[in-house]
Amino acid sequence: GGSRRDSPARCSRASVRPNADGVPVSSRVSAKIQQLVNTLKRPKRPPLREFFVDDFEELLEVQQPDPNQPKPEGAQMLAMRGEQLGVVTNWPPSLEAALQRWGTISPKAPCLTTMDTNGKPLYILTYGKLWTRSMKVAYSILHKLGTKQEPMVRPGDRVALVFPNNDPAAFMAAFYGCLLAEVVPVPIEVPLTRKDAGSQQIGFLLGSCGVTVALTSDACHKGLPKSPTGEIPQFKGWPKLLWFVTESKHLSKPPRDWFPHIKDANNDTAYIEVSQPRPPPLALSVALGINVSFRRLLEQSPDSLFCAAETIVNVLDFKKDVGLWHGILTSVMNMMHVISIPYSLMKVNPLSWIQKVCQYKAKVACVKSRDMHWALVAHRDQRDINLSSLRMLIVADGANPWSISSCDAFLNVFQSKGLRQEVICPCASSPEALTVAIRRPTDDSNQPPGRGVLSMHGLTYGVIRVDSEEKLSVLTVQDVGLVMPGAIMCSVKPDGVPQLCRTDEIGELCVCAVATGTSYYGLSGMTKNTFEVFPMTSSGAPISEYPFIRTGLLGFVGPGGLVFVVGKMDGLMVVSGRRHNADDIVATALAVEPMKFVYRGRIAVFSVTVLHDERIVIVAEQRPDSTEEDSFQWMSRVLQVALPLGVYCLALVPANTLPKTPLGGIHLSETKQLFLEGSLHACNVLMCPHTCVTNLPKTRQKQPEIGPASVMVGNLVSGKRIAQASGRDLGQIEDNDQARKFLFLSEVLQWRAQTTPDHVLYTLLNCRGAIANSLTCVQLHKRAEKIAVMLMERGHLQDGDHVALVYPPGIDLIAAFYGCLYAGCVPITVRPPHPQNIATTLPTVKMIVEVSRSACLMTTQLICKLLRSREAAAAVDVRTWPLILDTDDLPKKRPAQICKPCNPDTLAYLDFSVSTTGMLAGVKMSHAATSAFCRSIKLQCELYPSREVAICLDPYCGLGFVLWCLCSVYSGHQSLLIPPSELETSPALWLLVVSQYKVRDTFCSYSVMELCTKGLGSQTESLKVSVRTCVVVAEERPRIALTQSFSKLFKDLGLHPRAVSTSFGCRVNLAICLQPHRLWTLAEQGTSGPDPTTVYVDMRALRHDRVRLVERGSPHSLPLMESGKILPGVRIIIANPETKGPLGDSHLGEIWVHSAHNASGYFTIYGDESLQSDHFNSRLSFGDTQTIWARTGYLGFLRRTELTDANGERHDALYVVGALDEAMELRGMRYHPIDIETSVIRAHKSVTECAVFTWTNLLVVVVELDGSEQEALDLVPLVTNVVLEEHYLIVGVVVVVDIGVIPINSRGEKQRMHLRDGFLADQLDPIYVAYNM
Repeated sequence: GGSRRDSPARCSRASVRPNADGVPVSSRVSAKIQQLVNTLKRPKRPPLREFFVDDFEELLEVQQPDPNQPKPEGAQMLAMRGEQLGVVTNWPPSLEAALQRWGTISPKAPCLTTMDTNGKPLYILTYGKLWTRSMKVAYSILHKLGTKQEPMVRPGDRVALVFPNNDPAAFMAAFYGCLLAEVVPVPIEVPLTRKDAGSQQIGFLLGSCGVTVALTSDACHKGLPKSPTGEIPQFKGWPKLLWFVTESKHLSKPPRDWFPHIKDANNDTAYIEVSQPRPPPLALSVALGINVSFRRLLEQSPDSLFCAAETIVNVLDFKKDVGLWHGILTSVMNMMHVISIPYSLMKVNPLSWIQKVCQYKAKVACVKSRDMHWALVAHRDQRDINLSSLRMLIVADGANPWSISSCDAFLNVFQSKGLRQEVICPCASSPEALTVAIRRPTDDSNQPPGRGVLSMHGLTYGVIRVDSEEKLSVLTVQDVGLVMPGAIMCSVKPDGVPQLCRTDEIGELCVCAVATGTSYYGLSGMTKNTFEVFPMTSSGAPISEYPFIRTGLLGFVGPGGLVFVVGKMDGLMVVSGRRHNADDIVATALAVEPMKFVYRGRIAVFSVTVLHDERIVIVAEQRPDSTEEDSFQWMSRVLQVALPLGVYCLALVPANTLPKTPLGGIHLSETKQLFLEGSLHACNVLMCPHTCVTNLPKTRQKQPEIGPASVMVGNLVSGKRIAQASGRDLGQIEDNDQARKFLFLSEVLQWRAQTTPDHVLYTLLNCRGAIANSLTCVQLHKRAEKIAVMLMERGHLQDGDHVALVYPPGIDLIAAFYGCLYAGCVPITVRPPHPQNIATTLPTVKMIVEVSRSACLMTTQLICKLLRSREAAAAVDVRTWPLILDTDDLPKKRPAQICKPCNPDTLAYLDFSVSTTGMLAGVKMSHAATSAFCRSIKLQCELYPSREVAICLDPYCGLGFVLWCLCSVYSGHQSLLIPPSELETSPALWLLVVSQYKVRDTFCSYSVMELCTKGLGSQTESLKVSVRTCVVVAEERPRIALTQSFSKLFKDLGLHPRAVSTSFGCRVNLAICLQPHRLWTLAEQGTSGPDPTTVYVDMRALRHDRVRLVERGSPHSLPLMESGKILPGVRIIIANPETKGPLGDSHLGEIWVHSAHNASGYFTIYGDESLQSDHFNSRLSFGDTQTIWARTGYLGFLRRTELTDANGERHDALYVVGALDEAMELRGMRYHPIDIETSVIRAHKSVTECAVFTWTNLLVVVVELDGSEQEALDLVPLVTNVVLEEHYLIVGVVVVVDIGVIPINSRGEKQRMHLRDGFLADQLDPIYVAYNM
């Protein structure tokens, strides 16, 4: 329904317009209802299958299991029991009771000795001191915080303990003080900065535990970051804390009558340990009753682990895990003496712990395999070492697959120093289950410890297969002893229901014992899944009535009840159906070349998700002295071993640059975060997407084309209209257009010079925005006459000769153009060579002059000299220039007569331009086409002598030339000319002019818009932009992001967002669309809602040459903006580029155009007629086969919208997707470079520009880096990821270059083919080139 009816006046003049179904709709309909109406209008059914090959989804392949993969064949395992626990009578009933007993019976007994960084004893804490100090702490916590009526801390509350690693004495007093006060200690790391690596996560944990008080030491308190006022700031993500220093001088002595309540062990929470494998840290509550039974168990085992009053050397972190259990808890229970060695001392002297064992004749030492490794590296055959006193060397990470080599090497070297083989006690522990198993010292030294050599291939399928030791692809594991006394152990399948494993299958170890953690604090759901597991047999029956705990360790129970651990659940990565363990991969990488290239503990292995599957990333620190050659050698060797595992990226970083945990290990989650956000700063990267990404969609097979008849029927059946659209009909437009009665532009100019001689047509502005030059009608006419005389007399040119005009953008160019018309010559405008860059710009000038067969070249005096200069002679053969005329020196006389062409179809001018693919193409514009073109633009833009238009475009080809030189003469409006090159020095110039002259209409290019968007930070205050239309002249898909950010930037200065639009032209027709629409939406000029001319299409369907409209924000959606309003007299149809059949509405095809201002053909020396007729004189293969169309070479689609234009017609919008010759065929699909480039630019903040092209089937991505060269390598994984994720393509080569390397032409289009030539000729001077494997 096109007619408009006004509603009765009482409706407050809300217009009512019938909608598509003839139902009147009030225009004030709320947006929500409107949306609903639109949803109901959408087609319910997909089109009929018979006629359409459906848009098959690009589905990612699902990995098919390998038929030859090893499967477990053993019988179902049995749960293993540890031996019985004995009963002891005279034992302290709880930890607090033990402390009280030793503190009063033997107060002088040493409890803890701390060391300084020189290895000298710093301080000896006796049991007496520990007891009195803990009492003070307990009293102060309960009675000195808050007020008497409102104490801050009550029994059962949680309190944070923040102590540095070199102060175990203060920690111990605070820990036992908390136990005596019956509050729950939460030991955490000291936050180093406000944004410390893991500290935000810990803040979350403290908040969830309801912690309000933090105990700390004096030194630590002084070292915390402070605000200027001396306050300790609130750390990022932390709750508000009261910091309380526990040094004696800050505490008050408890009164005589006060005594802590010493209770027997019960099931209340004793302390909370932070478990940090999985990114959110979990709080584990460990109940006291459990701790005691744990100690009792240690005491009671037949060959008892610890004896009273022994000396124990502890290198581990005493705040958690084995270090806390043995160094703080067990030691007090057994009245032992702990020698605590801080990490800072180990850094200076890795042998310190061995020296302390000798010095104190220690019976027990608690270490990690790393400490053994460093001791070996530092050991230089010291004389005085004797380790015969050791009864137990507890290796806390003995469960780690790579600890065995440390244990072996250590035993090898120190056996001669009294170390016995049976003393080494690897132990397996997890925060949840505490000690899971520990190998206990045997008296029988003949029995060697158990070890297994397992096939890595088998392990990836969770199957145990014994292999031989020579291979690199095996994993050697050592046992960690038998099941703990009083405990039951089994292994269950890692995922799904906890079903018992077979005997040759790897599973998660589960224990049922008294000595374990009890829950995750405050997380009942996770607690149930971890702490209350009931393992089942294959028939589904539970094996025990008691709950088991998942230990988080992967392993198996081997022959003789020995427990073997092969990795951790949280290091588990499932890559295309196979399970890999981070630790195994570390072990594999180290086995390649141990010690030489990569430091022991400095490898991080984690997985990242790419294309819905995990992929393995290995990051290692290389030694400071290693060469490029070393690193490449090492990487290629690791890859040989690790490729079958699905390694996606291997990165090397400089020594000491990976984020550390407080005890010097690698902070894994932080490293992964750095990798993902592109701030790892690697110095070497190898990506292997080709080998490890195996789930890409199948390559597309082209479907056989459907015959014309089926398409016609298909369109009819599905109710589709053929996609065609046209601008207004020129014949029916009544306008008092005086210029219409002249066939030729030269006549229009003469007429204007007679009727309005002093009317200003052109004004050229300089870089300050002042008028540099202007031309009235009569001035232009007279200049043109003189130039015509010059051409005839000095140039002796014939009618129809070609003349090259080599001028800077300005008035001379216009005068020379009309001078040629007056002389009957055919002008060709050519961009002058750049004086600073003659070598690359002059050959193009020469080429155009030669290809266009110019008989003469007109220019200014300055350029005249340049063309004949020495620099020019080095670039081209200057002897072969045609006659060069200098128009700064014109004759004074008028021509005898002004030439009038005999036929409007003769050539008016030639338009030459270099396409983005590097092709030079000239098209012929006849006089008739030129006049028709000017008239079409006049009608579309409503141009009259009274109007002013600002033009900031290059005047050498396409619409830019027409607007600069031709339109003002035809329509009589005044053109304000702004040379775009001036904007490089003053970016505000264009908008300054628009604002000063109160211009309503302006034309610019994308490069101008970009300069304004990027370059005008603060200079916008004085501007006032009251533009009605701002058109970007372009020959490409509209750059929606740029136009939107431009609109947003200048919105407050008066720029209406609807004012900005783009034009579209190409070689066969220099302007098909122009001007924004003034359209009415259904609800009058709908102010809400997005711009009516933007749609979102599915990028995946687009690759299959189909259009599927989707909602904004849906995955794989691509916004497309309409390319402006179709010019009057222009008809468009969408055709299949292969079959040349017409396509339906909303189908993607080539845009064909029919109009009076089509160019009449290519101008070439070679006269390639077939191309000529194909591009300019094509006919449809069926349907309307009479009309002659020109093929634009661009893919696009038409879509009928709900909008109406001024005549009440439904509006057809044209969407341009991209040029056919720019598109890349990859994996059977059509990709537009711009889509891939947009993704890449979004991938990292330092990527300023990107260009892609193909080279022998490989996709090459060139990125410009705005940042330090360290960042160059960070871009490689990010670029590879984003292209895989968003486009399902594997990048073959990533080239990182400096800013400005990607060549861009005057229209702001990337010259990808030039770039490709530069890449192949090795001329880009890249910062880094990565060839993905």
